[in-house]
Parts: sequence; C-alpha cells; structure tokens
Amino acid sequence: MAMKRWSFFLDDRSIILASVRLVNYAPFKGAARTTRSPKASERRRARRNIMSGTADRPTVGVVGLGIMGLSYARNLREAGFPVIGFDVAQAPLDALRAAGGEVASSPRAVAEKADVVLIALASVDALKSACGGDEGLIHAIRPDAVVCEMGTFPLYAKEYVQKLFETKGIPVLDCPVSGTGAQAAVRDLVVYASGDKDAADRIRPVFDGFARNTRYVGAFGAGIKLKFVANLLVTIHNLAAAEAMVLAEQSGLDLNMVYDAISDGAGTSRMFEVRGKMMVDEHYLPPQMKVEVYMKDIQLITEFATAVRAPTPLMAASVPYYVAALASGHEAEDTAAIHAVLKEMTQPKG
Repeated sequence: MAMKRWSFFLDDRSIILASVRLVNYAPFKGAARTTRSPKASERRRARRNIMSGTADRPTVGVVGLGIMGLSYARNLREAGFPVIGFDVAQAPLDALRAAGGEVASSPRAVAEKADVVLIALASVDALKSACGGDEGLIHAIRPDAVVCEMGTFPLYAKEYVQKLFETKGIPVLDCPVSGTGAQAAVRDLVVYASGDKDAADRIRPVFDGFARNTRYVGAFGAGIKLKFVANLLVTIHNLAAAEAMVLAEQSGLDLNMVYDAISDGAGTSRMFEVRGKMMVDEHYLPPQMKVEVYMKDIQLITEFATAVRAPTPLMAASVPYYVAALASGHEAEDTAAIHAVLKEMTQPKG
C-alpha cells in the first residue's frame, strides 16, 4: 500500500509534535455489472410489499456491532424490530443478545434471515470481507432484501458494494449518518440516504427506529459526499470547543459555568454540547469516536476536497492537533482529547 507521511508545526516554537503515517486505501475491484435475471420483476414486486401487512416490522440485520452498529441494533429492538447481528468480537454479541436480538455466526447467516441489512464496519477490508468473502452477505442475501451501507468510506468502496449486489438485483443504499456514538445511543442521528429512492422510502420505518430524521439527498454516493461536508464541520467545531475551554480555564473561569452558559448562547455548537463536558472533566473515555478511527475520516475528507479542488483552510489548520493527540497516547480516547493537546501547550517550557 502507498503510505503518506505528515509532519506538522503547531506554534511559534516550531516544535514538531507529531509525524504519523496514514494508509491510503487502494481501490479493490468490484463485481462486474450483469444483466438481471428473468426473475428480476418478481423480486421488484416482492420488494414493493416489504413494508406491508404483517411485514411492517421487517427483520433487520446489523453487520458490525461497534459503537454505532450496536446502538442501531438496540434502538431497533426497542422499537419492536426483530434484529439479527454479527460482529467479530464477543462482547457486542453478548450485548445484542441481552437486548433481545439474535446473534449470527457470520454475515452470511445474517443475510439468510434479514429483510434489511445495515452494514456498520470500520474499514474497507472488513467491508469487502463481510460483503463478498467466503462467509459474506452476497452468498445468502434474500431476493427481497435491501442493503444499506452506513459507513464513512471512499466512494469507490461504496460502489463496490453496489455493483456486487447488482449481480443479484438487490438495491444498495449509501446511508452514512450524522451524529456521534452518544447521539446514536439516544436516537439523535440524521441518516443521509442516497440511491434508489423507492427503496429508501420503503424502509423509512427502519431508519426511524434508530434515527430522529432521514434525509433523502440524491443519487447513490450523494450521502457519503454530504457526510464528508458534515465531518469537515465536526473537525473544525470540535477544535473550536477545545480552544474555547482552554481560553476559559486560562482566564480563571469556572468551567462548569462556562459549559452551561455557552451551551445556552449564540456561541454554542453541537460539538461543544456533546464534547464540552468531557473537556471540563478532562476525561475522554468512553469514546464516542476514537482518535485513531477519526484519522481515517480526516484523510478521506482531505483527499475528497483535493479531488474536487475545494480549498479547506480551517480544516487544514485543525488536522495537526488531531495528529498530535494520536501521537501523544490519546489514540483510543474520544476526539475531545485534542483538548489535552491544547492544554499541554499552556505549560511552561523547560
């Protein structure tokens, strides 16, 4: 794989705080387009009925039970949906079982029972394996199923999934979400649904089971493009919240008062409200989004902006602080840990 080395200077002391290597994911070849089988019309008719009659609560499969996927599964169970899930780790499987969900031994086993499949994985390699591997979804996907790719990945990875399932006439939606892990736990998410609008409309009740709103944003791929735009803002606003908290502390203000007052005024942001208390407490666990995982998102935003020739000066100015958090031992903590990086910069030299 090609590797990229980034080094950054954070202040007028010209101290290099971090130098990390980020992986450039190489595109993998997807399945070729094929002509639909003679039974394609039958499958389309079956899909039109997916949400009708006693099927108003279709079985939902969740592949990937991390911070986000497990929240989807739990909230769907609470909303009355049958849920079957898979993860490579045992702990989230136990949590799903405790929530009343069914545990599957593989993505293929999920596909055998699910009417709607939500894919919530952390890497392109995991996505490829879960969809097209030996025990992948493609080998047992139901003819009336809808597949929703929920992750933050390059567009080519989303298109791989779309083309793979096209070989069986299965619609795939690109459906990233806006919101953190803490927001996912309380259904405070917005789904950016893109792709086949008919399919998106039919499974809207599923989205309503784990999100407060769903926006249909256009043709396949529009969802992930919008997510890049949203995450650019998250990156900047998170740093702005940390900067404000450090300024308040250096000024001698009570930080709990600052958090309450700013949250109630014009200077607030969703990131300040979600992560400000973690900064007040200087406790960045459990993570809503790990620094080491978010670095992937930062790279994707940067590469996407470069590809479309969009200037991103504030994004570029923010990145070094996330890199410093990664390099200084905060990789498994929430991205609110950039607050610790700024606090360290207030300490006297020597």
